[in-house]
Amino acid sequence: MPLTKLQFRPGVNRDVTSYTNEGGWFDCEKVRFRLGFPEKIGGWTRTSNNSFLGTCRSIHPFVALDGSSYIGVGTHLKFYISEGGAYNDITPIRLTTAAGAATFSVPVDTLSAGISASDATIPLTSVTGFPSSGRIKIDSEQITYSAISGSSLVGCTRGVDGTTAATHSSAADVFCSTVTVTVIGHGARQGDFVTFSAAASLGGNITAAILNQEYEILSIEDSDTFTIDARTVSTLASILTAGVLNPTYVFSNASDTGSGGASTVAEFQINTGLDTTVQGTGWGAGSWSRGSWGSGSSSLISGETLRLWSQDNYGEDLVFGIRDGGIFYWDKSTSSSPFARGVALSDLAGADATTPTVARKVLVSNRDRHILAFGCDPETDIGTQDPLLIRFSSQESPTTWTTLPTNSAGELRLSTGSKIITAIETRQQILVFTDVSVNAMQYLGPPYTFGIAQLSDNTTICGPNSAIAVDDNVFWMGIDNFYVYTGQVNVLPCPIESYIFNDFNKGQAEKSFATLNSSFSEVWWFYCSSSSSEIDRYTVFNYKENAWYYGQLVRTAWVDRGILPYPVAAASDGRLYYHENGLDDGTTEPASAITSYIKSSDLAIGAGDHFVFLNRLLPDVTFDASTAVSPAVDLVLESRNFPGQSYQQTESSTTTRSATVPVEQFTNQVNLRLRGRSFALKVQSTAAGVQWRLGSPRVEVRPDGRR
Repeated sequence: MPLTKLQFRPGVNRDVTSYTNEGGWFDCEKVRFRLGFPEKIGGWTRTSNNSFLGTCRSIHPFVALDGSSYIGVGTHLKFYISEGGAYNDITPIRLTTAAGAATFSVPVDTLSAGISASDATIPLTSVTGFPSSGRIKIDSEQITYSAISGSSLVGCTRGVDGTTAATHSSAADVFCSTVTVTVIGHGARQGDFVTFSAAASLGGNITAAILNQEYEILSIEDSDTFTIDARTVSTLASILTAGVLNPTYVFSNASDTGSGGASTVAEFQINTGLDTTVQGTGWGAGSWSRGSWGSGSSSLISGETLRLWSQDNYGEDLVFGIRDGGIFYWDKSTSSSPFARGVALSDLAGADATTPTVARKVLVSNRDRHILAFGCDPETDIGTQDPLLIRFSSQESPTTWTTLPTNSAGELRLSTGSKIITAIETRQQILVFTDVSVNAMQYLGPPYTFGIAQLSDNTTICGPNSAIAVDDNVFWMGIDNFYVYTGQVNVLPCPIESYIFNDFNKGQAEKSFATLNSSFSEVWWFYCSSSSSEIDRYTVFNYKENAWYYGQLVRTAWVDRGILPYPVAAASDGRLYYHENGLDDGTTEPASAITSYIKSSDLAIGAGDHFVFLNRLLPDVTFDASTAVSPAVDLVLESRNFPGQSYQQTESSTTTRSATVPVEQFTNQVNLRLRGRSFALKVQSTAAGVQWRLGSPRVEVRPDGRR
């Protein structure tokens, strides 16, 4: 019997049924299309073994005049500049106290009664000086507690940090690692970071060196007091593993009766931000994720949203800002080792009194060298945010913002929408998105500097990071469809649109982001599926192949190659990864296999009213670039009789490469027995070191009697 060539249209289609999509692909995982044929995507490797604190949602690589290569990394807890794989904390400071403004106290007590190894209540002689929650040690057992009731610590977790829950006798000493810090009007929040200096020993185990470190604030007792957990002398970077702090706690003893002396200085970093979107509070309000690393909090902070950063180069320096928060500046010339912290833009030497202090987004106009602040405070009311206002500094001056006839500073206000969502710079203009419109902002020169025109209304965008420029085109993800700007705004046809938006967590849409993988002509969108509160899915539009595909991958930020040799993405383990580098999953040591597959829609012979019999398969696949000794893929054929029926028969065969010279050689043919009215092909690999691309396999098909 003649052989039938299996060829499929590039891209995946899930907006019609598998039976309707005959001749196309219906499902996939970690594949892409090149020259019309599916292949496995590239792997990823760590940029370094170092990690950072918090969820990264902003990456920006840049190069200084001396050739030094940097990456700005913004998380919900910190802001870093990475150099050579190390993460240098440049998180700005919001408050430095006067000497003696900070004092410490740590409690010491005894058990008022014996306890068993299972007791969750710890009775004390007195709870005076104990914070509302904390960490204690009795003999060699460490215990955490969540509240105080009467003279007892309650809500206890026994035997934490590798210690063993045990029986303890009455009058046993109870020591504490949780230190209460008093700073009048500290303005801190749970999860903020503070560094102490010039503190004196408390007299016992809590020495001056232990106090004079950077600490994460554990809890807020009131507007004047908060707590920290004393630890051995160490930098945060040295106790950070895969994005998680692992300190060694230090517990008080009976001699720790001091207050830290009269010279202590506390240096508070800017407040940390939300790691989740909170619904129902409207613009400018939200709750925040605080507490021990990665935990939640019931506290509600007015004016707070999901912590997102924007950043851009100003020459070799960096301008960066918090969405609906401060605008900051990092000066390369003042930074070597250690790196200087970023400072508020309004605090730069020579900054005028009208320098904006809050914005939704900042960027630098590359053509004309203006700093632009979107959704910022106006000249006439500094500190009061206008979510539709755009301001720009004078050309070549980050410190001149007052509008004068002698400079090019100024401001514009959009007339549609309630807030600016984001702004994207192309080669010719800047597209400004509000919640209902798209606007084009162009440099006009003096006397107006910039002008703005509305391009489209009734257009949605799902988040501040969900648009990406590709040359002069802009692609973005809306609330229920995709768009493209090519001189005009159009809906981008997407054959997997229903599949994506029917499994899309709109409550966490702000986390979605778009990125470019230019080596493969791909725009990627990462988003949260309906069952996840963090990004776990992606979809890809290949603008060269006009093909769509998708998969599952946890990434929270991504930047295309260019300055860096490969695309770089942030993962949930507090690390950056080079993508399209290697063939495997480098989040593990050693790297593990990436499971990839693609599955076709149903194929029928003729009108599909006859049964057919498949008895032979001729594979066509290349393993070029594989590193495995004998790379292989599984070719699976499945058959069924009716569109609404599960697949009744399955035949699976492994195609293995046996040689590469003089030509690539692999399994010649596979004998099989498969019967049905229609059948589907699936190609998959689950082994490490495998790279594959499918060609045009052939099957021997013959009619098989009755209908």
